[in-house]
Amino acid sequence: MLKKILLLGSGELGKEFVIACKRLGQYVIAVDSYNDAPAQQVADEREIINMLDGNALDAIVKKHQPDIIVPEIEAIRTERFYDYEQWGIQVVPSAKAANFTMNRKAIRDLAAKELKLKTAKYAYAKTLDELITAIKEIGIPCVVKPLMSSSGKGQSIIKTESDIEKAWNYSQSAKRGDIAEVILEEFIHFNSEITLLTVTQVNGETLFCPPIGHRQERGDYQESWQPAHISEIQLREAQLIADKITKALTGAGIWGVEFFLADDGVYFSELSPRPHDTGMVTLAGTQNLNEFELHARAVLRLPIPDIELLRIGASAVILANENAEDFYFEGIEEAIKGKKTDIKIFGKPITRPFRRMGVALAYDDLHKDVNIVKENAIANARKVKVVSLHAQANTQK
Repeated sequence: MLKKILLLGSGELGKEFVIACKRLGQYVIAVDSYNDAPAQQVADEREIINMLDGNALDAIVKKHQPDIIVPEIEAIRTERFYDYEQWGIQVVPSAKAANFTMNRKAIRDLAAKELKLKTAKYAYAKTLDELITAIKEIGIPCVVKPLMSSSGKGQSIIKTESDIEKAWNYSQSAKRGDIAEVILEEFIHFNSEITLLTVTQVNGETLFCPPIGHRQERGDYQESWQPAHISEIQLREAQLIADKITKALTGAGIWGVEFFLADDGVYFSELSPRPHDTGMVTLAGTQNLNEFELHARAVLRLPIPDIELLRIGASAVILANENAEDFYFEGIEEAIKGKKTDIKIFGKPITRPFRRMGVALAYDDLHKDVNIVKENAIANARKVKVVSLHAQANTQK
């Protein structure tokens, strides 16, 4: 059952997916825009291209003739995927899913207009003037996001009129791809937010992982924990929404479906057709299969009998605080001294402020308090420092 898999995007999520695929005996070519990206370090082959260049993407596909194409990032010329499916290549989850979910406009219109799911009020803007006009309709506070971005890049909250121009400029400088348009969303006063990892299968029923809670800063997750506190009514509602939207998009794989839990119900927020960053908590062994193993099985059309919560767990990100090419990690030994803890370093070759360089994990028995486990993960993440050799040299001078 050997398959040749072309992975488009080779970050830390892709790295864990490659590991899961290699453990199932598969062959993986990892593609990214820079050399020595995390997934490339564990793949069979690597390619370095601009995936927004459709001709370059076509050339890589024709060169390797993969059985399966797995996108891991947004900045891809995804409209080419329809052709690849016509060539007989399996696109994960599907060409339709990749095209809709890589663009916030397509997925939001599908959710709100076609499927009639509960979402925040929203509008689009292609210029600063259009953004100003849209804000008059949506109101302040509100959230601005590029149509194409990941891990919260380019996202900001507008709290006063003085924030508008700054938010627009940030959306343009941090967006992925060449689309200037942004989505403006009503700010939902939610009690909490969750990710519901949803697994769709070709030859099996749709499965749901226990819900994952998470906290964000700058639009990027800082901690996640599993299971999240959610009522049975809210969980059923979230599962129904996740099932409905993944069926509409079609295909097999794992999806990170995000929700706001508010006093007036469950709001659909976003959806990623791949392993989710908040799902790194499953690397703590919270489930019988982590999210990357689930994705690999679904992609390869292997059976997934069930998803079982084995223990509670939490993850907390390890961040860099400056630009550096030569650096090392300090404090790992101290961070893993305690019982039921772990550290995962991603292997990114360069740092920049707030770049996610690793994750601290903590876990405990099912009957224990998940909040205590979360604080343990946070404390361990803070013990690990990314130290620039250049900065260290200047300090010694």
